[in-house]
Amino acid sequence: MDSSLNGALKRAKRKQLLKIIITSIIVVLISLPILYKTGNYFAAKSSERLHDELFLHNAIAEPNIQVDSQVTSNSSMFGGNIVTNRSKNINGYLVQWSTLTSSYDWLRTKVDYNELIPGFYWSDREFYEYDKQTKNKVATFYHPSIQKYYDGVQNELGDISRMKNYVAEVAISFNQPYTLEEIQAKIPDNLNIVWLYMASPMVDESKGPAGMPVYGFDPSNSPEEAYNSFIDSLKKYDAAGDNKTIQKFLNLNKNKQFDEVKILGAMLTGQTQNFKALENQDFVRGASVGATAQIVPYIKPKK
Repeated sequence: MDSSLNGALKRAKRKQLLKIIITSIIVVLISLPILYKTGNYFAAKSSERLHDELFLHNAIAEPNIQVDSQVTSNSSMFGGNIVTNRSKNINGYLVQWSTLTSSYDWLRTKVDYNELIPGFYWSDREFYEYDKQTKNKVATFYHPSIQKYYDGVQNELGDISRMKNYVAEVAISFNQPYTLEEIQAKIPDNLNIVWLYMASPMVDESKGPAGMPVYGFDPSNSPEEAYNSFIDSLKKYDAAGDNKTIQKFLNLNKNKQFDEVKILGAMLTGQTQNFKALENQDFVRGASVGATAQIVPYIKPKK
């Protein structure tokens, strides 16, 4: 009797275990597609958000830097990377710039600020900022209201204008804000205005470079339309209203027409000898050379 009962109990336990195993397999088989679709949904949303953030940052805070391609890499249901290939257009010559590798998961996005922020070179005789991957010099803008910079306000127009057979970009910082019409009257026609410096944080730069962003836009095609797009991009980029510099700029100019808006500086490109016309001009507070390229017979400069 006891032996029969024990046998029956064992068979019942085996059946129950088999039911549990079969039920678990069915649940897993049903759950996996749901988990896969859910994971892909959240990963895709984060990827889209990161793409938008990278494009917005380029539109407002990357002087004379163009995005050549921006693609998703190493993607999975849990996240992935976005690789942004960038370059500079120096008067018709394309110069390689650092590639960004940003990441995302279900909840977070992480922009590659390590490569967005330039490196700093110090020596007993020299200081300058440089792009970490290409090692090209980064042009520096000087805010007209910040009186003292760590290494002083540089003016490299004399140095660049003596270079032969090169094209270059130069960040021109003004002694005071000007309208675009006033700027266009001051800049020679044989130089390109490729980016307008509109705002940057007011910080102490006297003890060393603060690495603060500069905000502006490319006015090349239609300056007024480009400005309106810049304003829209600023609003989207700082939708939460946490960036004091952006909010101050928006509030200061919200009731102004574009021809009334004041500009702090401009990125210019052109053949090096053409920058000589800007030497000793009163409106130039500082001039910082960025990327350069040697002219070759088979590529014609834009100007």
